[in-house]
Amino acid sequence: MDRPLTEERNPQAAQIDRLPTLEMLRVMNREDATVAGAVGKELPRVAAAVDAIVDRMRRGGRLIYIGAGTSGRLGVLDAAECPPTFGIPPGQVIGVIAGGDRALRESVEAAEDSEEAGRTDLALLAVMACDAVVGISASGSTPYVLGALSEAKARGALTIAVTCNRGTPLGALADIAICPVVGPEVIAGSTRLKAGTAQKLVLNMLSTGTMIRLGRTFGDLMVDLQATNAKLRRRACRIVAAATGLPEGEAAALLERCGGHVKCAILSQLAGMTPEEARLALEARQGDLRAALEQSESWNE
Repeated sequence: MDRPLTEERNPQAAQIDRLPTLEMLRVMNREDATVAGAVGKELPRVAAAVDAIVDRMRRGGRLIYIGAGTSGRLGVLDAAECPPTFGIPPGQVIGVIAGGDRALRESVEAAEDSEEAGRTDLALLAVMACDAVVGISASGSTPYVLGALSEAKARGALTIAVTCNRGTPLGALADIAICPVVGPEVIAGSTRLKAGTAQKLVLNMLSTGTMIRLGRTFGDLMVDLQATNAKLRRRACRIVAAATGLPEGEAAALLERCGGHVKCAILSQLAGMTPEEARLALEARQGDLRAALEQSESWNE
């Protein structure tokens, strides 16, 4: 493949080291402002990926991110934030980075050069056809990610590429290729900048969109959060108050009666159920609060 666009020089930044600090930062800011537009052009592919991931997760599958360097770290970050935000088991969204945990804290650049290592790391996860594997690579040609996606494809998993160049080996390999083209960086080849920002935005959409479709939110409320500290317990109380219209003191008391379970408290109040009735209704609808409320309304008609 010819040198990717993300490795080219950016004429807007050719003299960036000679600029006053404020103007230097303005150049960076102007370039950053183009990222959302580049991601916006890929929304049809992102939407197709979300729907395909949801279909597999409803069948017991997992969402697996895999990448190297900045791309790998972004995948691990997104995966790590899903359990506390959406209340899912830690193994349901997984982030894998070339070089392992050490690569999260320091550079292990050579780890990205082995296709075989990517295949091995995917094989260790026992990837199945119901899983969705997202290969993240700004260049679209990282050997480690290519090996991982090849292994995933051989196992029948859904394969998704997130890259910032078109016409790449990774994009050609994937079932769905998401390619926000952000152009050259202000520091040539430093894809932790615009390319990293674009990848972060796409991963935000993949995980959040998937969790919304799976009923892990109620409107914009984080109703499956894990209230594991004082701040999150206060947030849980505010969520119950916002969803039910109760004063926060009453919401806190209701939440306590429901064992700290936000969805149970909301359903109990809105549907006029006891906490136990609300818990059973949620179980019957696989935890989907909206579906449980609609069911209760149909019973009461």
